[in-house]
Formats: sequence, C-alpha cells, structure tokens
Amino acid sequence: MSHTLNVRAFFFNAKTDYLPYYKNFTLSLDNDAKAKDIVVAIKEQNSDFSYPTLNLIFKINSLMVEAEQSVSSIVEKFGNTLTIEPAKIYRSNNGLIINDDDFMQSFELLAPYATDDDKAYYKTLYALHYASETENFEHQYIGDAVLILAHKMIEDGNEHKDAILEAISTADSGLLDCEYENNLFNTQDHTQTIETLKAMYKNDDNEHPSLLDMIKTRLGIDKKETQTDSTPKRKTTIIDNLEDKRIAHYSGLNSHEEMHKHMTQSNITEIHFPRSHKLSGLSVIKDNKDLAFKKAGTTLLSAFDAGAEVVVVEEVEVLDMFTKHFSAIEKTIGRKMIGLELISSEDFIEQTS
Repeated sequence: MSHTLNVRAFFFNAKTDYLPYYKNFTLSLDNDAKAKDIVVAIKEQNSDFSYPTLNLIFKINSLMVEAEQSVSSIVEKFGNTLTIEPAKIYRSNNGLIINDDDFMQSFELLAPYATDDDKAYYKTLYALHYASETENFEHQYIGDAVLILAHKMIEDGNEHKDAILEAISTADSGLLDCEYENNLFNTQDHTQTIETLKAMYKNDDNEHPSLLDMIKTRLGIDKKETQTDSTPKRKTTIIDNLEDKRIAHYSGLNSHEEMHKHMTQSNITEIHFPRSHKLSGLSVIKDNKDLAFKKAGTTLLSAFDAGAEVVVVEEVEVLDMFTKHFSAIEKTIGRKMIGLELISSEDFIEQTS
C-alpha cells in the first residue's frame, strides 16, 4: 500500500528572498514511510527546498511532527492534504532550517543548578520547546520545555528549588505567561505540571493543587468567586434574528460535537474558524493582561474574519472576560470587530430550541 499526498510546502531563503512562499507537490510514499521521507521527496522534486539533517522537526497542518513519525498516522489524522512549515516561521533561515539558538539559551536559565543528566533530558524536549503556544504571542517566551525541566529537577530533589523557580518566573516572559496548550502531533498534556509550578512560585499552601483547584486556576476563578450564594443571577442574552445569522462556536478545550449537532438540527449557518479549539488567555489575565488580551483578540478576530456575526462561547468565565474587556481587546489587537455579538452556549441553546 502507498500514500499519495498533496503537499503545500514552505519556501524561504533569507539570502535571496524577501518574503516566504509556498509550492505544491504530489508525492507517492510507501506505507512504512516516515515524516522525514516527506521532506526528502520534496527535495528530490525541487532542490531549492531545505530541511535540517539534525533535530528534524517541522509543522504539518500546524502540529509539530518529529522525523520518525509514520506517514500512516499522519494521513490518519489529517488525510492526504498537508501543509509543511518550519517549526517557527519567523525563525526560518532556509526552508525548514531555523535559528534554534533560543533552545539552549533557555536552558542557561537553569544551567547553574542542572546536572549532565538534566541537560540530556532537556535536549529530548526540543520539539516541545518549539510547540509552545505562548511563543506565538510573546517571542521572548522561554518555552514550555524549560518549565518541564524545572519541575523535574525540583521533583528529583534539587536543593536549589527557590532559585529554579525564580529563574523561570522572572525571565522576560516565563512561567506566569504560560497557558499550556498541546501543539504536538503526539499529544502531551503538561497542564498539571505548569499549574503546580505556579503554585510553588506563588507560595500557595498547597503546592500540589487538586483537580478542582487546577480547573479554577485555569479558568481564572478566585475562591471567593466560587461562592455562588452571593453571586447575582446571570442576565440572559437575547440576540435578534439569531437563526438568520452566521454563527461560530468557540469551544476552547471542550468538545464541539454536541453544539455542532444542535446547530445542524436548528438549520444554523455554522462558521468554522482556526482558533475555535485554542485557549484565549483567561488563566494568565491576572499576571499578564496584555498577553491575555492578545490571545482573546486573536481568537475573536479569527471568528470575525471567517465571517461570523455571532460567537457562541462555551465557558461562561471566558464569555465574561470577552465582554468585560471587549474594548481593551480590540485596542490591543488594533482592530474593530463591529457588529460581532457574543452569547453563552446555554443562552444560545435556549433561544434556538
């Protein structure tokens, strides 16, 4: 069995090109082929295409893939139409070859407290470092990988715990800017690790928060805010002519399946947009409002530019952030989203049922 792939590949040479561009290829690969064979096949058809021979990682349809990933698994996830891009486009020197000096620069934050084994472990996190979502918004971000290393060093009993926490938290963009999202082809969820590190740094009484506490932290909910007996009842949102409008569903990390079924049954014109499953800054708003507003604005703008007139927001806390800070969000991203209306999933279902 073989796979026929329709590939759109990234090209850029810093010495000769002003802007990057893409070219299309049709590739035929054996069933046992690996991701590295995709780039080799492109190179065979176009000698201008470049990729690293060491530490080969690159993005396929926005997820980070390593060299040995099977083509069969890639096709199973994405189908036969693929977009190939460097790990970080703005770091590209030549095609998929990037300037990766920042990887070991981040390690230097912990180098004074690290063993050779720690360094060796860190090097295995190369793909994780470049899959960091926060770095898409803050180019100075130290990366998820060094945070995972820091946690391991502390768990292993490193005597420099306080210095380690200080190093990763006081960098230009460090621990407190991390709203962990998995952008790896092979899923890794380090949410609990990140929240544990934040709890350690902030000297919370419980360094290993419960699942409920982590959810509250992720959603930016204070303990006081969870006391529902004194919380006023939420005002229902009503949108005129809702059924006639183009509607997008922002689910975040929640499932979209049930909402999709409801929209289909209600004959809703559903709009799909790229960031419908990404986080939008709620868990970092207390530590970095500008970053939170960038993420929120990027999400809403993604829906707006896709043609949505209404965005159904799955989580009430996220909706509250969007509506409370809408003007600040627009100012941060430098765009007006005129006419865009927001509604909770609960109110949307009630109004369209």
